[in-house]
Amino acid sequence: MKVFVTGATGFLGSHVARVLAEQGAELRLLVRATSDLRNLDGVDADRVVGDLRDAASIAKALSGREVVFHVAADYRLWVRGRDAKEMYRSNVEGTRSLLEAARKQGVRRVVYTSSVATMGFISNHTAAEMRSAGQVRAPAPTQTGGGRSDTSLVSTGLVADEESPVSLVDMIGHYKRSKFMAEQVAVDAAKSGVDVVIVNPTTPIGERDIKPTPTGRIVVDFLKRKFPAYVETGLNLVDATECARGHVQALEKGRTGERYILGGENLTLKQILDRLGAITGLPSPTVKLPYIFALAAGVVDEMVTGRLLGREPRATIDAVRMGRKMMFVSSAKAERELGWRTVPVDGALRRSVEWFRANGYA
Repeated sequence: MKVFVTGATGFLGSHVARVLAEQGAELRLLVRATSDLRNLDGVDADRVVGDLRDAASIAKALSGREVVFHVAADYRLWVRGRDAKEMYRSNVEGTRSLLEAARKQGVRRVVYTSSVATMGFISNHTAAEMRSAGQVRAPAPTQTGGGRSDTSLVSTGLVADEESPVSLVDMIGHYKRSKFMAEQVAVDAAKSGVDVVIVNPTTPIGERDIKPTPTGRIVVDFLKRKFPAYVETGLNLVDATECARGHVQALEKGRTGERYILGGENLTLKQILDRLGAITGLPSPTVKLPYIFALAAGVVDEMVTGRLLGREPRATIDAVRMGRKMMFVSSAKAERELGWRTVPVDGALRRSVEWFRANGYA
């Protein structure tokens, strides 16, 4: 099978490329001239230089491929000015260019990597009101996030799935908005005849997070003992290697134009930090920071670190606003249709810790 992969130099993309290589795929990987190639060490693949913002380079790189995995994305929670425009060029227009090239060249199937960020979630405040009113019990965050444990909670909104109501106005920040718009491009392409399946990974965790991603920073900051307090928020963590295998399942079993959440365990931030404490022996914070103080810290960090010093802030206003929603999901649809299995993430957390330590991040 002749496969074209975008984003293979990144965190999740490198896992997708390695899973495909293990299965004997003939790989062609898109890399930029400035890409850090460390994640491709040991991967047998043809590398072509191009850029999602350059439609001509995408069309040329795609020539002769049967299948496409479009994993690449500009994933940052802190962008402004020209950087924000470039994010939309990469995430939205780059996706449009790639899907159009795939249509013209008769590619058999495209697997597009969207994000759980495009789903509809209710705020922590609303969820707390519902629980205090006895309308619903809280989900069990220590259980796996898909199907059997959370299906009954989907109708309440406490746990999101592919059918949860959402619109562009619900998207916080340029990254979420650009991914939502790009996903709509993929949906429209499917309606016009392109065989594209959409996967929505939750929050991947594991090794080779070279940037690191915002989730990887949680691990690095914990290892550096920069977590004196925590906020009330929640994420669904998924093992990056398992998530890559889910991409291949989507290729083989997914329905054209459909979205599939690839999730693992629903965990509060406090539970994530407690698990990191158990893995590392380091203390987990016991002080919960009220939302208003977290927001104030974000404002100060953006002003001082971002605007005055010109560096990426550790805490951004958008990130704090995102944290007001428990991003708990159900992967029941992927379980039913793809054969997806939700698995505990302790092993992935341990691999993440070991990799960050071995590579000098902490």
